[in-house]
Amino acid sequence: MDDSAIAWTKNSPLSIEKVQVEPPKAGEVRIKMTSSGICGTDDHALKGLFPLNFPLIPGHEGAGIVESIGEGVNSVKPGDKVLTLPVPQCRECSACMHPKGNFCEKQDVVPSSGLMLDGTSRFTCRGEKIYHFFRTSTFVEYTVVPEIEVAKIDDAAPMDKICIISCEVPTGYGAAVHSAKVTPGSTCVVFGLGGIGSAIVMGCKASGASRIIGIDINEEKFPRARALGVTDCINPQKLKKPVQEVVMEMTGIGADFAFEAIGLSDTMVAAWESCHLSYGVCVITGVAPPNTPFSLDGGNAFTGRTLKGTCLGDYKTRDSFPQLVTDYLQNKINIDPLITHQLPFNQLHKAFELYRAGKA
Repeated sequence: MDDSAIAWTKNSPLSIEKVQVEPPKAGEVRIKMTSSGICGTDDHALKGLFPLNFPLIPGHEGAGIVESIGEGVNSVKPGDKVLTLPVPQCRECSACMHPKGNFCEKQDVVPSSGLMLDGTSRFTCRGEKIYHFFRTSTFVEYTVVPEIEVAKIDDAAPMDKICIISCEVPTGYGAAVHSAKVTPGSTCVVFGLGGIGSAIVMGCKASGASRIIGIDINEEKFPRARALGVTDCINPQKLKKPVQEVVMEMTGIGADFAFEAIGLSDTMVAAWESCHLSYGVCVITGVAPPNTPFSLDGGNAFTGRTLKGTCLGDYKTRDSFPQLVTDYLQNKINIDPLITHQLPFNQLHKAFELYRAGKA
């Protein structure tokens, strides 16, 4: 029996329980988890903002060591250090086969079944089936994931840090350097200065942006954002006009690149309207609840701006995430500033309190 954090229902506190974890079946890998980040998506899931099956074990931003493998698994072996991948790479579907695609058709994000590829769960607690989360479920001592959602990484990787390369780093940093391809000397605006927004700022800075405007309602995040590269900080709640109008006034022409890292329709529209009318690029990384509409002015949609969604920085997960780990080990990227707290698993509740209070 292994320790696990279970959400029995939505909007309920996580309960640390003993859970039975089955051995891996064919094409599956059992991993001893060593570290996990907390992502905003985990919090949204626990609050019931997405349609999910409960009870479930949340967590998707994880690093661990392979404990055992099922029949047919050949990309990892027991003892390997690995990342769990919230979006798989099957290398067979239309998304995986397309040079620009990365949202694998075998993903379990939208919609989410909470089950493995064979339609069953590997977790039980008190005789009850426990659902998986994105088929990763990293808030547990041992987890079982499909081989297509595991990436072997460098043996020298520090496991207490590189877990965020399974989501936060590619989602944020990758949105700037890989998806948007921010150009030197450009002006960028980032809506939301949490973990993803901070990683976006780092990507913009690394790409040579000359001005980075950060927008957040929590001013406690501003000093850290400036340290990462933000040149101008805005609290939209203190403005007398829409924030997009203020961005337009500050830049004179609009931003070259705008990033939304919150997941609200209003901020998605504001990011779009902050862009240069002709060549601005608006990138949506935030995840809104299903069936959330957002409306754009059709009268000037033709002017040349680009609206783009991105998942995990458009990286093909199994192919690219190990290289991001190697880049970190070679000091080509520095993810350390993205980690504000490190707590033991039995203080997971405190970690979520810090996150929800805007302290992390």
